[in-house]
Amino acid sequence: MPSVLLLGASSDIATALARKYASAGHDLQLAARNAHRLEPLRTDLSIRHGITTTLLEFDARAFQQHSAFWETLPVKPDITICIFGYLGDETRAESDWSECTNILEVNFVGAVSILNIIAGSYINLGKGTIVGISSVAGERGRQSNYLYGSAKAGFTAYLSGLRNRLSHHDRHVLTVIPGFVYTRMTEDLTLPPLLTATPEQVASAVYNAVEKKKNVIYVKWFWRWIMLIIKSIPEFLFKKLKL
Repeated sequence: MPSVLLLGASSDIATALARKYASAGHDLQLAARNAHRLEPLRTDLSIRHGITTTLLEFDARAFQQHSAFWETLPVKPDITICIFGYLGDETRAESDWSECTNILEVNFVGAVSILNIIAGSYINLGKGTIVGISSVAGERGRQSNYLYGSAKAGFTAYLSGLRNRLSHHDRHVLTVIPGFVYTRMTEDLTLPPLLTATPEQVASAVYNAVEKKKNVIYVKWFWRWIMLIIKSIPEFLFKKLKL
């Protein structure tokens, strides 16, 4: 049974993914900052499903440590899922460079740093699937979250290019666009129920898409058409909107 590495394993989506893959019998490596906090989850998954679950320390912004992190993994995973992200404070980031840097580095630079290493390794190993969790925010810049959105736009473009590269080596790269999701990161936002997914729905969509080797998925299908409409609005009109 393939093993799975979750990068950013402390998030709500990661927890749902861990439970989904554990229930199917996959061994797990859960990587996050302060990974010891995941001990209750590790214990529960190991007892409930009889799998091996390993906790690993990982910091998306510790770029210089990413190579060592990968090289010292006890087992090279068959599937790597990059989940970590940071919504941040858009208003603060517009004038506070440290907050702006945090948003850009966590959502884009950190992801590229670790996935470049993993992609090269997967080519040499002759196996490997990479999954990246991006965002609808990256499909058109909006004043309410354009810094976060620009990082996610870069990540989506990166995954597209990585998929193009790795397809020549028969490796699979999946881009996941969840839309709104009920998580701790969005708990202060008022989200429309019809347009909002649960972490469990995201986990099921990812699991099925990996099995079917899909390229890009929108967790709720209508987000594809919503974003198509938004991207089709002429710029002279779009810039007057408050989104």
